[in-house]
Amino acid sequence: MKRPIMMIAGTFAAASMLVGCQQETKVPEPVRPVLSILAKPNSADNAVAVGFVEPRYKTNLGFRVLGRLTSRPVYVGDIVSEGQIIGTIDPVALDLAVRAAKAQLAKAEAQLATARATEDRQRTLITSDATTKQTVDNAEQARAGAEATVAQDQASLTKAVEQLGYAQIKADFGGIVTAVGAEVGQVVSPGQTVVTVARPDIREAVVDIGEDFPVPLEVGLAFTVSLQLLPDVQVEGRIREIAPQADPMTRLRRIRIALDDPPESFRLGATVTVKLGKDQGKDQRKNLRLPTSAVLAKDGTDFVWVVDQSTGTVSLQKIDGVVEPAGIRVTGGLAEGTRIVTAGIHSLKPGQHVRIQEDQEP
Repeated sequence: MKRPIMMIAGTFAAASMLVGCQQETKVPEPVRPVLSILAKPNSADNAVAVGFVEPRYKTNLGFRVLGRLTSRPVYVGDIVSEGQIIGTIDPVALDLAVRAAKAQLAKAEAQLATARATEDRQRTLITSDATTKQTVDNAEQARAGAEATVAQDQASLTKAVEQLGYAQIKADFGGIVTAVGAEVGQVVSPGQTVVTVARPDIREAVVDIGEDFPVPLEVGLAFTVSLQLLPDVQVEGRIREIAPQADPMTRLRRIRIALDDPPESFRLGATVTVKLGKDQGKDQRKNLRLPTSAVLAKDGTDFVWVVDQSTGTVSLQKIDGVVEPAGIRVTGGLAEGTRIVTAGIHSLKPGQHVRIQEDQEP
């Protein structure tokens, strides 16, 4: 009797272990938390950047020769006219150079006169065989050398006189002084900036824009520019210049917007805000934009993980898109309002249960 009972107990234990193993294999996978966004048209209307007003043309003026600054009659904010003297250096050394060049030229001219007279005498004597042909030739060479010396000294005098004129800085055009780089009494080097003069009649807005700007930047793109302190004062403008590369520290690209007849209140240095013109980016606003981290590239095709909110699972969906600095612009295959996973896309699998975290900005 004991043997059948032991056999029944062993069979029951083996069955219990088998059921336990089956239960372990059927344990559901844990729900994975994911970051996601709702696909929606980009908000180009709300894209605003801050910049400042700068002159299109400005010049850093400095001396061409070394010297001690003796006068600088202009200051920041002063208005200067074309040809006005805005700085001088001590001209003593330059004036002495002119005097030395004049003396050297006078000496060369005297030597030339002597050489010509000697040549004339030798030519007279050769007619009566009172001298030799070699002597005449030497006189001719001496006269030619004296003429060359006079030409050289004349050029040296011209250069010295020109350098004496370098003792003054004159404004190339009428404008306003925006900066000064040297004070009276300071020794300035050739090319060192002493005064910066800008033309206030032609102004533009200078703005630094990041890669997340919703519309691709291109020359001619229209903007509405307004004063930060007086938002009602607005003027239209278009991009004139785009920096070829972003700043390595801030990752921002500098653009220059030419202003159309700005009012006087748009003074140099004023802070302005810029936003896209009313007629710009209409086609762009209809497109959906996704961050590059949400797009999975496989075999030359782009996919995204779509979250089914009713079941809490994910599935792959093919999309068509264009890569832009601000992300991926979707051109087809995705409906507005679809929830897309934005992080960890390489470790998901179809049908996996996920838990939605807070929304991210696209």
